[in-house]
Amino acid sequence: MGGTARPVVLDAMSGDHGPAETVPGALAARREHGIPVVLVGRTDDLHRELRRHGGVGEVEVQHAGEVVPMAERGARAAAQADSSLAVGCALARRRGAAFVSAGSTGAVVTCAVRAFGRREGVLRPALAVALPTPAGSTVLVDAGGTADPTPKMLAQFALLGVSYARGVLGVPDPSVGLLSIGAEPGKGNRLAREAAALLPGLPLRFHGNVEGHDVLAGTVDVVVTDGFTGNVVLKNIEGCVRTTLGMVAEAGIAPPARLADVARLYTADMHGGAALLGLAGTVVVGHGSSRSTAMARACVVASDLAAEDEPVPVDGRAAMGPVA
Repeated sequence: MGGTARPVVLDAMSGDHGPAETVPGALAARREHGIPVVLVGRTDDLHRELRRHGGVGEVEVQHAGEVVPMAERGARAAAQADSSLAVGCALARRRGAAFVSAGSTGAVVTCAVRAFGRREGVLRPALAVALPTPAGSTVLVDAGGTADPTPKMLAQFALLGVSYARGVLGVPDPSVGLLSIGAEPGKGNRLAREAAALLPGLPLRFHGNVEGHDVLAGTVDVVVTDGFTGNVVLKNIEGCVRTTLGMVAEAGIAPPARLADVARLYTADMHGGAALLGLAGTVVVGHGSSRSTAMARACVVASDLAAEDEPVPVDGRAAMGPVA
């Protein structure tokens, strides 16, 4: 993809490990995939890491003097105008580039919405992660962008997920399942029940309710839920895979190398992060614990998403009528 790759602006101070992992990740994205990356952060720290990895001059560096703490959830992050997060978002917006950060999800969402704005008709953005299944992939949305959505927002997440599955994963007619505590109609809390009443009226193929065991079974192409539940589901999957494969390895049932291959399917090294859907720009949120391989993958995912003319097109008002 060398000459045609879209640029990526990377919040180099983000994540649990900061420049020690983001810088080699950016260099790997550049060297292995031809993706031009702009590192945003404290220049002294970034140049030190670039020298360590023999990468001085390979990627552009933009100074930002502040760092948003990983514990920051939102509004205060947007107020830090000189942070690597805020400067990075603004720079990506000006250049028409994709943006990547492994910072606090709430802080990234707040700054990204402020910098890029939402697509017309979109009420709230949602995070989408493509999880491997026996049949291919299932999109989990929302994986942590909006913890307390309204039923209309949840229904709109379904439209965003369908557009992602169609445009990015190449699924021509994605099926949608609403995550609940039972497959039968009427099951679930008030949010799920009210969203279930809206989904059949949208331009999508609604399967109905699905349960937790359906997420990785390939029952549907898109699993829709609120951001709180989705984030718990995602981290539960990651933990279950690690624990189960560790037990299998201890029992000597399968070769360790094969188990490692399976484990990698469910790590950030493979999926790179979650796409923040519904914005007038491309944003990928990496896992806070991401190492360099995962950061490189996040840059690749962001570049690929940005290459799509309309990776997540949706007009919620046209699909759902006037929004209160």
